[in-house]
Amino acid sequence: MISSVKRRPSGRHHGDLRNALLRAALDLVAEHGPHGFTLAEASRRAGVSVAAPYKHFADRDALLAELATAGYREQAERFAAALAGSDEPREQLAAFAAAYVRFAAERSALFDATFHAGLDKSRYPDLSAAGDALVDLLLPPARALSRDEDEAVDLLLRVAGVAHGLAVFLRQGLFGVAADALPETEARAVRTARAITHPSDPT
Repeated sequence: MISSVKRRPSGRHHGDLRNALLRAALDLVAEHGPHGFTLAEASRRAGVSVAAPYKHFADRDALLAELATAGYREQAERFAAALAGSDEPREQLAAFAAAYVRFAAERSALFDATFHAGLDKSRYPDLSAAGDALVDLLLPPARALSRDEDEAVDLLLRVAGVAHGLAVFLRQGLFGVAADALPETEARAVRTARAITHPSDPT
């Protein structure tokens, strides 16, 4: 996990240069956004020479792509756990929406690297595969509530779109202090997802 990497002030990473750079980049994303730093700054933050990253990453986008891949994989773990909490497809999608909001709040830098870096997924096969795997995980409950594949995809996109919007609003402080507003924002995500999956049902 990226979060477990510890920076070594000496610059000697004992073969863990890749993770040291990822940790440094994640810190910089948290401070300046995914476009607010250079590969050289990530090198300095990691305590290595500015030439060191090129052993692993062609450029900053390649570094961000690995962060985004990690973001998708962590989401997959969280969302799988959320789906496992119920056998009812409607509740599974509602739980996914809440888990999405929580991921954005608890892992804000990784969320930004995953969704706000503007990466071309066709350039990064691992990133594309991780994104596809996430969709494959989430489609079954949407299929169970839909008449065909197109409708299932549309339903999943609507639920995910609402969850993303609420997550961004929470991050921007529209609901108050993020830590205090998180439980109610999760509840709002659940209510809205339920409304989307059963528009005629007021609950």
